[in-house]
Amino acid sequence: MSPLRWFLFLLTLAAGLAAGLLYGWRISPVQYVDTTPDSLRADFRADYVLMVAEIYQSEQNPQTAARRLAALGPASPTQVCAETLQFAMQVGYDPRDIQLLQNLSLALQSLPTGDQP
Repeated sequence: MSPLRWFLFLLTLAAGLAAGLLYGWRISPVQYVDTTPDSLRADFRADYVLMVAEIYQSEQNPQTAARRLAALGPASPTQVCAETLQFAMQVGYDPRDIQLLQNLSLALQSLPTGDQP
């Protein structure tokens, strides 16, 4: 094979790769719509659990909070809250937010196992 053919092959390959990346990243990027909460990244999951803890603080209904946390996957709401509390302490959340998470965790632990979704 001549060097010109190799050059054209590599040039075509590079142009195709560049065009594919341009199309996929700039022209028509993937947009996730209506995804479930269990597909969230760890930091967004923590924010979701913190929002549930804030709602729990005003409602004081642990069953509703457990139902909301059940949307985060197959783990029990108590386990989800404990993992989030650990993440919040590692990342350095505000002490008031950590207190909200601790309050929610205690409330979830007080639920009978049959009341958790």
